[in-house]
Amino acid sequence: MNLLLDTHILLWHLADNPKLSLNTSALIENENHNKFLSIVSLWEIELKRNIGKLSLTQPIEILLPPEIVILPLQIEHIGYLKNLPFHHRDPFDRIIISQAIVGGYSLLTDDGAFKHYDVSIIAG
Repeated sequence: MNLLLDTHILLWHLADNPKLSLNTSALIENENHNKFLSIVSLWEIELKRNIGKLSLTQPIEILLPPEIVILPLQIEHIGYLKNLPFHHRDPFDRIIISQAIVGGYSLLTDDGAFKHYDVSIIAG
């Protein structure tokens, strides 16, 4: 299974946050699944760190475990945004939703607004 982690799911996973469900944690830890993180999630993390909304001590370059692959932003992802209704207004989340739909990824998220889109959701 190809899994795309929402930004907060990655952060919860890295911090062993109890908000992350045991099911989601097991999916992330399962070596049989391919795990991806959007490049826009790293951008979001760095922006939030820069404005003081997030404190991380690790540099962004070494934040990700090696089994999580960076999903680049492609023109198809941006082009698909015209098809997305505005159930969710956050630009980072809209790109992640678009990437999941275009790429056929199952999206790991705890964001309830994602359920309004035609995307495979696995609740975090």
